[in-house]
Amino acid sequence: MDRLVFQVPAEYDGAKLKGFLRGCARLSARLLTAAKRRPGGLLVNGRAATARTPVRQGDRVEVLLPAVPSAVPPEPLPLTAVYEDASLLVAEKPARMPMYPCPGHDRDSLANALSFYLRQRGETPEYHPVYRLDQDTTGLVVLAKDAYAASRLAGRVEKTYLALCTGRLEGKGTVEAPIGLLPGHTIQRCVSPQGERAVTHWQALLPGEDLTLAAFRLETGRTHQIRVHMAYLGHPLLGDDMYGGSREKIGRQALHCARLSLAHPVTGQPLALASPLPGDMARLLPPGTFSGGFPEL
Repeated sequence: MDRLVFQVPAEYDGAKLKGFLRGCARLSARLLTAAKRRPGGLLVNGRAATARTPVRQGDRVEVLLPAVPSAVPPEPLPLTAVYEDASLLVAEKPARMPMYPCPGHDRDSLANALSFYLRQRGETPEYHPVYRLDQDTTGLVVLAKDAYAASRLAGRVEKTYLALCTGRLEGKGTVEAPIGLLPGHTIQRCVSPQGERAVTHWQALLPGEDLTLAAFRLETGRTHQIRVHMAYLGHPLLGDDMYGGSREKIGRQALHCARLSLAHPVTGQPLALASPLPGDMARLLPPGTFSGGFPEL
């Protein structure tokens, strides 16, 4: 979507257009400046306006956003959209698919798949992931279709992850331990006093003798946070050989973004979505033991 449409509520009756857009619509200063510079970038009731134009209750305000087309080449890759509208798309990311093209994965990333998907629908492909999942982590990813939706959603998506952890975990807890780069490495992380603050809430859902299905909620978004914190507790994720997990039963870290909730960036309406455990994780649990319910962490 390249044009935003708002209606002025009573509390902004008589305000300047800039005050309404920055206060009520939460338009960033960067996007407001870009709109002001474009012909027809700001309209009130269909007429050209400036940042100083007064607005009245019930006025229709339109903002023309700058297009930020993705330069990633399209590839006909499978893409499962579990929710889509003019502002955002929520996709199911499979294992072994990176978010962006990278060495060894030049044309099989989620960015390539979305570029093809949107072009096939006649849309200009923009790629604004609200957060990232590791290459081998599966589950729900929120992709904004424009810069406004991306800025409104940044840091405002609540996510619940499911993981299979080594050994038996019971009850619930919180890990608050700073995370930084492992000395001498460029990718691998570790708990370190010199690291950044990291907080992970966890709860065991299905304790077993050699593995436990657990749910996680993150207060912070450090790289590999769940993986590092569970290894720190002595319960690395199954398949996560970077952090001490065995690949005997599964060939990737057994981590899945299973639930999310957010307020829609334009309408403000709540949106909640869930994703079932992928087959490679589900087959490691006794049949019928996990119904898909989630705790409040």
